[in-house]
Amino acid sequence: MITIRKHSDIYTLEVKQELPVSIEEAWEFFSNPANLAKITPGHMGFRITSGDSSKMYPGQVISYRVSPFPGFGTNWVTEITQVEPLKYFIDEQRFGPYRMWHHEHRFEKSIGGIIMTDKVTYKLPFAVLGQFAHFLFVRKQLRRIFEYRYQMLSLFFNS
Repeated sequence: MITIRKHSDIYTLEVKQELPVSIEEAWEFFSNPANLAKITPGHMGFRITSGDSSKMYPGQVISYRVSPFPGFGTNWVTEITQVEPLKYFIDEQRFGPYRMWHHEHRFEKSIGGIIMTDKVTYKLPFAVLGQFAHFLFVRKQLRRIFEYRYQMLSLFFNS
């Protein structure tokens, strides 16, 4: 289930998903930045341009090229700010389309495997214009991206 909440001019998107895998298998997949392309919609033209080493570590800077909307390509730079193996990692935007982007990826053991939680706290630029853009299309686009990820992860880990 995907929820998006607003607190003043800051938004929080949260997704929880149960996957029938061990925490070690999930961590192996999610801690490799190259796997992000496998769970990002193809029409976005996502590609890592630097920093895609096989293992994630605190301080790692990863650069991407992505087209979140048709005709709008952008460079995006994130830093992995925290890593607690088998539990969580956090990436934060250093340069990109958002004024703020803080993305927590958490993993908990469950009876059927793991529960993965994505929690993204973000803020758009341009004050009221950014809030209007969120209402018109940003919210919908983020929801589509995370719905796609949800589906791809279900397929990937259930096959």
